[in-house]
Amino acid sequence: MIKQRALGPYLVSAIGMGCMPLSFPHDRSPDLINQPDVAISVIHAALDAGITLLDTADIYAPSWNSMGHNEILVGKALATWNATSEQKSKVIITTKGGITREEDGSMFGKGGRNSNKHYLYRTVEASAYKLGLDVIPLWQHHRTDPDISFEEQFDNVMSLKDHGYVAELGLSNVTAAMLRHAIKAGGTPNQGGIISVQNEFSPNYRHWADVIDICNEYGIAYLPWSPLGGGGNFKKIATGEIGTFKIMADSKGVSPYALTIAWHLHQFPTAIPIPGASKASSILDSLKGLEIELTDAEVAELNASCPTDTPLNGELVDIAKLKK
Repeated sequence: MIKQRALGPYLVSAIGMGCMPLSFPHDRSPDLINQPDVAISVIHAALDAGITLLDTADIYAPSWNSMGHNEILVGKALATWNATSEQKSKVIITTKGGITREEDGSMFGKGGRNSNKHYLYRTVEASAYKLGLDVIPLWQHHRTDPDISFEEQFDNVMSLKDHGYVAELGLSNVTAAMLRHAIKAGGTPNQGGIISVQNEFSPNYRHWADVIDICNEYGIAYLPWSPLGGGGNFKKIATGEIGTFKIMADSKGVSPYALTIAWHLHQFPTAIPIPGASKASSILDSLKGLEIELTDAEVAELNASCPTDTPLNGELVDIAKLKK
């Protein structure tokens, strides 16, 4: 059995699979938008290898009017996976909501936000339907809505449990102040509160360490998105442009990507990296990171080689500046 870590009440593989790349056209892999069977086979390869955490979101889709594209893929992949009912029951699917898509295709920085209760209720209903689930194991609030106070939108998020479509809740793209408010208002994982935080973290982007410290303090699972750098940055790890990961990986006979996964796991006891993958070979390589043992000295060497001037993600807004 591969290494596992706690995700609230669940025990999952120590890395998950980020399924977003399966629903976006890009130049680093075959276009899978019109090849759903191929996309699903990638998820099946991850599940066959022992990965039991699949990450998706309602906005992961090739266009503004195809919201839920990735959720449908993930749902079909689990339903068609050649495994026993017991094996399938151990797979935890996490999805996210709270971002809207615009007709021009914009999202994230330019897309809209909606965290009012009515919208969140409708979005979890839609996500559960597209995933083929009665109850979503873990739903995470994707991004903060600047038009609503954080206190109000967090109350709206917590009410989703009462709505009946969500078993556990998490937050994504939050500051330490937001997380501390969430813990104070909603409780720790043992108290039925927030069980996960999904923020960006990689060798190229090492901000919000205070958020990770809080997660470690309260046993909240930290799911770093783009753990290998995301976009074009992940290639720089392999070429040696970012850090000394390639040099150390070569010395150990492993890939720089697998070494990066080990770097995450060694530093943070609550971390469960979710590398994105559009090829089976990619996620299987990341999985090898669970077998790599690093010393404190080696991690310190890697950290010392990482960039320190990466621009801060402006999406993580100051809680004090939100509309009251």
